[in-house]
Amino acid sequence: MRIARFTKDDKTPQYAFVQKDEQDGKDYLVVLSGYPFGAQPVEPTGERFPLDADGLRLLAPVIPSKIYGLAKNYEAHAQFMHETGHSDIAHAPEDMVIFSKPSTSVIGPDDPIVIPPFSHDMNFEPEVAVIMGRIAKNVPVEKAMDYVLGFTCVNDVTLRDLQGADPMWTRAKGFDTACPLGPWIQTDLDWKDAKISFTLNGKDVPEASGTTAKLIHGIPEQIAAISSFSTLLPGDVIMTGTPNASGSLKPGDEPIVHVEGIGSLRNVVVQG
Repeated sequence: MRIARFTKDDKTPQYAFVQKDEQDGKDYLVVLSGYPFGAQPVEPTGERFPLDADGLRLLAPVIPSKIYGLAKNYEAHAQFMHETGHSDIAHAPEDMVIFSKPSTSVIGPDDPIVIPPFSHDMNFEPEVAVIMGRIAKNVPVEKAMDYVLGFTCVNDVTLRDLQGADPMWTRAKGFDTACPLGPWIQTDLDWKDAKISFTLNGKDVPEASGTTAKLIHGIPEQIAAISSFSTLLPGDVIMTGTPNASGSLKPGDEPIVHVEGIGSLRNVVVQG
């Protein structure tokens, strides 16, 4: 099941199921009556729009209370960071390296990623994001996936020059527009082996691709670890890590994160 958040003619955002029509083969938004993270079940309202309808715009599928991310959670990315001079450690650390982004960093599909004037080295990081569906506190590993609503694509945009200058990474990863999410939440995904790929200006970037099968700390372990110190709320996001190399983003670029089984997240880059 795919769950999207959208606006039509710039009106109040709504949620919808994304369903393929068997007659014309196109995707349609089946509008829902409420909020899929609430206590009450949601029902279709009877309204339906094609994805390409005039005035329709997909939004970030959630505005979370908080976003956590895992750094160097793939061996290939840890080695890339070392080889490019961004890390003194040649291999991935044994313990999880967890950071956060504020909700104000979230943008949706096709929204602009704005390069702040105080940075000159913005990087892309394509990843799978976990969307929590229930309140989670001190969750054991074996029950962690019971608390997940689904998954989406995320670009963990990072100001690499500031990441080196600021040990806490607050500016480097928390600036406005630093967390593109979308295009929707996929509730049914092979999260143990989700294929991640990336294109930049229409060209594949194979060195940025990978699969969650190579995560050092798996998704259940991430949920258990984070929920041990922070209560995760419905709609909260965990960015699971970027699988391989990252690279620079410049004004005018069109980065697209693709996760097999979810879809594609496209954005554009502008100078702030």
